[in-house]
Amino acid sequence: MTRLLVTGGAGFIGSHYVRRLLGPEGPGDVSVTVLDALTYAGNRANLAEVEGHPGYRFVHGDICDAGLVAGLVAEHDEVVHFAAESHVDRSIEAAAAFVRTNVVGTGTLLDAALRADLRTFVHVSTDEVYGSVEEGSTAETAPLRPSSPYAASKAAGDLLALSYHRTHGLDVRVTRCSNNYGPFHHPEKLIPLFVTRLLEGRRVPLYGDGLNVRDWLHVDDHTRAVELVRAKGAPGEVYNIGGGTHLTNRELTGLLLEATGTGWDLVERVADRKGHDRRYAVDDGKIRAELGYEPRTGLGSGLAATVTWYRENRHWWAPARS
Repeated sequence: MTRLLVTGGAGFIGSHYVRRLLGPEGPGDVSVTVLDALTYAGNRANLAEVEGHPGYRFVHGDICDAGLVAGLVAEHDEVVHFAAESHVDRSIEAAAAFVRTNVVGTGTLLDAALRADLRTFVHVSTDEVYGSVEEGSTAETAPLRPSSPYAASKAAGDLLALSYHRTHGLDVRVTRCSNNYGPFHHPEKLIPLFVTRLLEGRRVPLYGDGLNVRDWLHVDDHTRAVELVRAKGAPGEVYNIGGGTHLTNRELTGLLLEATGTGWDLVERVADRKGHDRRYAVDDGKIRAELGYEPRTGLGSGLAATVTWYRENRHWWAPARS
């Protein structure tokens, strides 16, 4: 039985991963401890379906708490590290929390992993560390050129994690994903923000000319890829995870308007965000070729199911938004 510590497991992506591990598609030979500080983006309701699972337990705590982290890591075989401050706009307004969690917190976990002789440490990151990509796509060997304080803090965490492999031989594996979407996503992010507002007949903000391009990845595909990296990945390697669907923000807005039965009269053009990256695009050929990854959820069906989930679960997102 592999004992897994999942940080940030009450958040959007982390909770999907925990539900996958302990569900019918899971490996069946793992127990899971979730460590989560339950900030505004963490919600224990996201884990309700696994609360009674014999292989699950929850610990309310901070990854910067060295004593707590040391004790927990020592009890486990592997760590999958999702915990992060992740909202770009918030990082522009105040970066300190991002440095604390994404850099200091990651370092705290790595120190504990080294002392405990941990088997595997999977560090979950983002394609935003590469910065804007004018054309083509970025491979794992591309230089890191983050634009926002959020992306810079994640890049720092990536480099810190990889340094523990190079210096100490710790089995560290890094994933960098494109933009995620799906149910249980906090309504501060683009898709749930637009969907929840449109369902209420409220206006939505579209930055600048709306031509910024993102690659959209369903959270189910992302968590399946993370599990492939944990189970089959190689120490010291970085794996890009893409969704294969590139849209401008204007194109995505059109799809969301159609899905919610609303029109462009509810779209408000607003000033562009500071340092707004124009285009993201990752080359995920490595994880496809080496680990057999392939996204399964098409954007059409994925968006439709996501909109339906928000339509049917106002009791979840209304408190989260407030």
